[in-house]
Amino acid sequence: MSDAELTVTVDGPVATVVIHNPARRNAMTPAMWRQLPVLLDGLEADPAVRVLVLTGAGGTFCAGADLGDLDELLAAGDGSIAVAAEERLATFGRPTVAAIEGACVGGGCQLAVACDLRLAAADARFGVPPARLGLVYPAPTTRRLVGLVGPSAAKHLLFTGELVDAERALRIGLVDEVLPTGGLAPRVAALTATIAERSRLTVTAAKEIVDGRADADRLAWWHGQVRDSGEAREGVAAVNERRPPRFGWTPPATR
Repeated sequence: MSDAELTVTVDGPVATVVIHNPARRNAMTPAMWRQLPVLLDGLEADPAVRVLVLTGAGGTFCAGADLGDLDELLAAGDGSIAVAAEERLATFGRPTVAAIEGACVGGGCQLAVACDLRLAAADARFGVPPARLGLVYPAPTTRRLVGLVGPSAAKHLLFTGELVDAERALRIGLVDEVLPTGGLAPRVAALTATIAERSRLTVTAAKEIVDGRADADRLAWWHGQVRDSGEAREGVAAVNERRPPRFGWTPPATR
């Protein structure tokens, strides 16, 4: 394993991407930002993958972005490789869960916010530091943060650059659950197992609709999938027969 890279494991329906850069507290290097969309493309093409977990190695989620090439960063603006990676993560076609321990700062927070759900250990710390660096936080990233925590909490994070603990992150809606020491991994495993058991049709449609990516034609397409797939009939039958459902819908190769 190199000093700085993203690693992938697939265990049944759950894929896990691990941020690994121990020398820099798992800061994302330019190569890692470029690597992430490629990994996501491969995982999205795998029909066995139903849930994605993003986490960091060694008890730290991600301490930010490697700012070694500042001139390149300033020239890119909102067209940076970090924003491109964030957008690819946000539009990944399966549910995504950030499992957060330790520092989740800057680029790390950017990635966590791009996930559908965020579960944090009690020791997690969150921060958005552009005001400490004289940078403008990317507009897509800012809008995503505002949509998650609201304008006031987003302004506090952006104006101060201060770190907030896991309990405060929970109160403002930055994370969905806070787990005690040792409790994060089993809770993530249980949550992803539950999601993987649910109707893939329902989950995929819900993600598109909640994220505002389903127009009227797409909504009609989804309702057609419900009628044609037999998914709802199977779900109702399973409830009536008091057995686990045998959902079988998979996304068509083309829309």
